[in-house]
Amino acid sequence: MAAAAEEVGFDSLRLGDHLLYRDDGRPERGPLEMWTLLSALAATTSRIHLGPLVACTAFHPPGVIAKMAATIDEISGGRLVLGLGCGWNEPEFDAFGLPFSQRVARFEEALRIVRGLLAGERVSLAGKFWTVREAVLLPAPQRRIPLMIGSNGDRMLELGLPQVDGWNLWYSDYGNTLEGYAKAHAKISTAAERAGREPGSITRSVGVLAQQEDPGTGSGSADADRPCALAGLAEHLRSLARAGADEAVIIMHTMNEQAIRALGPVLTALDDGDSERIDTGGF
Repeated sequence: MAAAAEEVGFDSLRLGDHLLYRDDGRPERGPLEMWTLLSALAATTSRIHLGPLVACTAFHPPGVIAKMAATIDEISGGRLVLGLGCGWNEPEFDAFGLPFSQRVARFEEALRIVRGLLAGERVSLAGKFWTVREAVLLPAPQRRIPLMIGSNGDRMLELGLPQVDGWNLWYSDYGNTLEGYAKAHAKISTAAERAGREPGSITRSVGVLAQQEDPGTGSGSADADRPCALAGLAEHLRSLARAGADEAVIIMHTMNEQAIRALGPVLTALDDGDSERIDTGGF
């Protein structure tokens, strides 16, 4: 799938960071472990940017997250974008014995540690949840790895926007519509100004739910948000670019090599004389 993504012209490939899904009315299921898989993709791809969308800071000590991120960035030759979030899927926390309470407070401490270490600093922090003493990454990271947060919550934005390079919005958080994205975009601009940041300095990444069939043909989608059919996807992405999105991460109901290759013509259409440029990622 990753090789196909590079071949057809995607700019990036993003992986979710989850351990288990259950208690949602469907059979138990789970993906491969994200960091291990990401390392394999870093070694077997050559061009596309890679990263978690997003890494849950509750799954690993933050110093270890920074160490893993620096290693994958080295393996990939500087292609990692490190997305971070606090997690939301309580059943997987419970199943693996991870604390679910006070997730945002835990995230605040984790972000300070990860950001400092990836900036080449020697970090000490005696926090309520995480403690590091004279932590340092050796070998030192070869560059400053871009950081992204994946949240639309007011407190997460307040904590994250002063410290990160980008922000991602999941499709269900804006209804997968242009109007919904425009409202979220304005909210981020306001939050950036409140955090003392120039709004244009925050890269805007948006998830887009798509499917090969026309959504009106009764394809059996379980999502309340209306997917975008491939026939109209290129124009939808252009509209998002005009509304201020820098990157679109395309999520297909069935994500496999066939689906990735089916998106190739959409990427070609975007590259053919477009004045609006938007990076395209596959999820």
